[in-house]
Amino acid sequence: MSVSERDPDASLRTDPDRSLTDRAYVALEEMICTLRLEPGEVLSEGALSKTLGIGRTPVREALQRLAREGLVTVLPRRGVLVSEFNVGKQLRMLEVRRELERLMVRSAASRATADERARFAAIARAIYESAEAGDDIRFMRLDREFNVLVSQVNRNEFAAEAISLMAGLSRRFWFMHHRQDGDLSLIARLHADIANAIAAGDEAAAAAASDALLEYIESITRAAVDW
Repeated sequence: MSVSERDPDASLRTDPDRSLTDRAYVALEEMICTLRLEPGEVLSEGALSKTLGIGRTPVREALQRLAREGLVTVLPRRGVLVSEFNVGKQLRMLEVRRELERLMVRSAASRATADERARFAAIARAIYESAEAGDDIRFMRLDREFNVLVSQVNRNEFAAEAISLMAGLSRRFWFMHHRQDGDLSLIARLHADIANAIAAGDEAAAAAASDALLEYIESITRAAVDW
């Protein structure tokens, strides 16, 4: 399948509030995390630029950001490759992610404004709806929105920067597992539990829900050794 046949949702690349680089990044991150761009695939800046309707410079900048996050690998004089899955790296990342996310969701539950709590509650409802509809792409977009909101609301720029380096790899890993095992309902509930706890301002419940999510993610990661 050619890149042009896997064009992501137009809203991801036409949002007037985003820079061109941000639009390219959001669209490419989704294409990689939902396996429309497959591990090991060689990417062409020109083809991606044409698909997204965005110039090559913003696309190049987006690819550089994705490289920092480990989703692509830039090979001098050879091009850009979508990174392969690495279970060992996922497990090492989870060691850090577990502690960091517990801190972030507790902080978000404590620091969120009334409007932000309403947004978390709305995201939780939408997550349940996506699971009921079996819409894994909508869930992935809601998951990204949830992650971005937690990063903003916890109001710690160092934590937000650190978690941003893990988010894409984590999302792609789950999506690959989901396509094999069909666990959308479970993963949606685990995410919605965190969002609802933050909406309620319950720090302990948010931390416990985060732990439950990460325990599940770790279990499927360890099982992936046998893939």
